[in-house]
Amino acid sequence: MKDRTQVLVVGGGPAGATVATLLARGGVEVTLAEREVFPRYHIGESLLPSCIKILDLMGMRDKLREFGFQRKEGVYFEWGGPSWEARFLNLEGIDDKHSYQVSRAEFDQLLLEHAKSQGVAVHEGTAVKRVEFDGDRPVQAVCMQDGEERTIGFDLLVDATGRAGLMANRHQRDRVFHQAFRNVAVWGYWRGSGVLPTDLVGATGVCAVPDGWFWAIPLRDGTVSLGLVLHRDTFQAARGDSDDLRAFYLNAIAACPTIRDLVRDGALVSDLRVEQDYSYASDRFAGPGYFISGDAACFLDPLLSTGVHLAQYSAVLAAASICSVLRGEVSEQEARDFYHASYRQAYLRFFTLVSCYYQQYGGQRTYFWEAQQLTARDYHDTELNQAFLNIITGIEDFKDAAASEYVLGEMNQAHKEAFRVLRDPQKIAGLDPAEQERAKAKFELLDRTAHRFSLTEEAAVHGLYAVLEPQLGLARAVAAPLIAGRANGRLP
Repeated sequence: MKDRTQVLVVGGGPAGATVATLLARGGVEVTLAEREVFPRYHIGESLLPSCIKILDLMGMRDKLREFGFQRKEGVYFEWGGPSWEARFLNLEGIDDKHSYQVSRAEFDQLLLEHAKSQGVAVHEGTAVKRVEFDGDRPVQAVCMQDGEERTIGFDLLVDATGRAGLMANRHQRDRVFHQAFRNVAVWGYWRGSGVLPTDLVGATGVCAVPDGWFWAIPLRDGTVSLGLVLHRDTFQAARGDSDDLRAFYLNAIAACPTIRDLVRDGALVSDLRVEQDYSYASDRFAGPGYFISGDAACFLDPLLSTGVHLAQYSAVLAAASICSVLRGEVSEQEARDFYHASYRQAYLRFFTLVSCYYQQYGGQRTYFWEAQQLTARDYHDTELNQAFLNIITGIEDFKDAAASEYVLGEMNQAHKEAFRVLRDPQKIAGLDPAEQERAKAKFELLDRTAHRFSLTEEAAVHGLYAVLEPQLGLARAVAAPLIAGRANGRLP
């Protein structure tokens, strides 16, 4: 490892590998430190169509296609009434009307190897033990590599350390967990399973049950990733004093007809894994000399498979911001203000839609209407499915649509009411005013912006917008943006 680099990226998952690749392709000297040696296991196997656009930007679309991952043409829902589907074929304005189901061990290694091929100095098996500061600005990292401590200085830092949260947990100490989304996920892998009741190739299955929901994701090796998500309180109450996790999991499957039929002739071929309390957001996504990307900044919920999308999308925003800073086109303060507001808005869009899901009101039309409020397009009643589809596939984050003051107002109102999201929507009626206010306070972090990211001058954030061509970076809006910028990086 060199003693110094322009940009140090910590973490080699989708966020880290993507931002490092984009920076290297922009002529930036990049060093990436990853504590693990790839391949390594990771959950989060379902990609959104938006990821293909980002992979195209990275120059690795062909590598992904040639690898042979399971093609995914949509999502099959049993949620809020009769079954229904989100068909990627109905997406508008894009050529790639599909995505992929991936083994993350393979997918993440493919990303990291591509980063190496683009000139990124990748150091696997290298753990960043601590970051040292000059005032409030990180200036060097102390790493453990081959059993020895090594120090590397840098001009800018990208924290892509996932849930470990190098900056958020160790230095900012501002990660907040969402009380209403304190869920538990239990999952394993099945072989010899059947197929879901849909003609969508490689579809993700999302099946609600009285106390939670299942995901079903077919993978290229013939296995199916099958997970159960429950609120933590429900999980603990249902298990009681039993330590037999397998029996609990199998009993839940037996109570869901579609999932039971899916694995009727299959066999569970893996140990069960458990994750809990995985829904959180940091107060700041950027600071002096650093950007926090992907799961290191925030993670929502597996419901809409947004993890890799937000990781790679934030990487695009971070790379665009850093490239423009290093080229002297914008100040670092301007870049990080733009990054923070843009990334947070993309996160909040999904947050509000997932909140609507968990309320379980009114069936699919409720979800479609909520999705309309989160877009900058005015859809007719018969087009609400398109609004929903654009958001859950990540395409809305890349659409050239101007911001709407009405939409932003609706979003803010939705955020203020987000505390009502509970596992059982009727429970809120039983809370006294003080309890309701305490629940609401947990979501105040998420009600701090009326900004929206888009690739147009009209929807500029802080007077800036991202451009992908002829080179990745930020451009200044000539006309006054619809949404006025704030004077500092902390949003009220």
